[in-house]
Parts: sequence; structure tokens; C-alpha cells
Amino acid sequence: MEIVFKDKDLQELITTGKNKHYKRIAKDSVLMNGLTRVYTTLLFAENITEVQNTSYLHYEKLKHGYSGISSVRIVQNRVERLLFTENENKIEITLLKIDTTHYGNKK
Repeated sequence: MEIVFKDKDLQELITTGKNKHYKRIAKDSVLMNGLTRVYTTLLFAENITEVQNTSYLHYEKLKHGYSGISSVRIVQNRVERLLFTENENKIEITLLKIDTTHYGNKK
């Protein structure tokens, strides 16, 4: 799939492992490894169905205030999720942000 980043800081974090805006995440090696694994999985998926069928991602379409946005889990047993939107033909994904408040967790 083609991946387009709206957040250039997030793109720098994923591609280089460093970014001044995401210092906390860059220092967390478990989170960085998970983020790299999720990015690679999304990049090599042929379509969104393949992402949905990858069980460790825990893909879900969000509701209410996040209507139209989907998410995947970055690391097993942690709350951080990668939020993104999908286009009509299910080829391009736009990464938006890393959310630490999923399921009401007030981290």
C-alpha cells in the first residue's frame, strides 16, 4: 500500500528512529520496534482486507468523534494505537497520530 504522512514528524520518527517532537516515543525501544513493525506491515499489505486479517494489529474502525478513522495496535498489551484514514479504493493510508487515550485510558 502507498502510505502518505500528514505528520512529517511522525514520518521522520518512523524512518529514522529519531524526532525532537516525539522524544518520549523515540526513547521507548519497545514502542519504536512495534511502530516499525506496524509500518512495515501496512506498507507491504496489498489491500486493507489483508490488514484486517492480521490478528496482532487488532484493526478496528472507530466511531463517534473518530468517525471515518481506523486504528491498529502498535504493541501488544499497551494502549498506544496508530490512527489513520483510508481512501475509497483502499490503496492509500494516511497516518494521523499515535493515540494514548484509547478506551478512556488517561495516561
